[in-house]
Amino acid sequence: MILDRTDIRILRQLESDGRISNQDLANAVALSPSACLRRVKLLEEHGIIEGYRCVIAPKSIGVEFEALVHVSMRPDVDGWHDTFVKAIREWPEVIAAQVVTGASNYVLTVRARSLDHFSDFVMNRLHRATGVMSINSNIVLATLKRDGSVLDLANQPS
Repeated sequence: MILDRTDIRILRQLESDGRISNQDLANAVALSPSACLRRVKLLEEHGIIEGYRCVIAPKSIGVEFEALVHVSMRPDVDGWHDTFVKAIREWPEVIAAQVVTGASNYVLTVRARSLDHFSDFVMNRLHRATGVMSINSNIVLATLKRDGSVLDLANQPS
């Protein structure tokens, strides 16, 4: 699907307020409500809009700690990748996980209630996971930017 300027305007509005009513969205992008709804449905059907979610402020619910954790695996352990992926999907502390190039195999974003909770997670679950060779943690002191729009990247010249 090729996005036109109206699609981009719809996406920008939805990124800033996913709960906007169709009527308000239509007004913001200068479309009739029915035309706007058709376009949103097409964007959803083509997988451009993956979903809608609620963003919770972690500290408001007692989750005070965040770390970026680099994990290196032992290549001599059979099935290490599949086993590790299965484990991280079961750990609620891991809120994001990426396979990366470089010195480590994975970078995990880990959230915990406290340093004690994080330490317990690392020592009693992460470190004991099959194939884990080394762990290097970076504690997040402050988050300077979390939100950004992929639309800004998609519209730049190559």
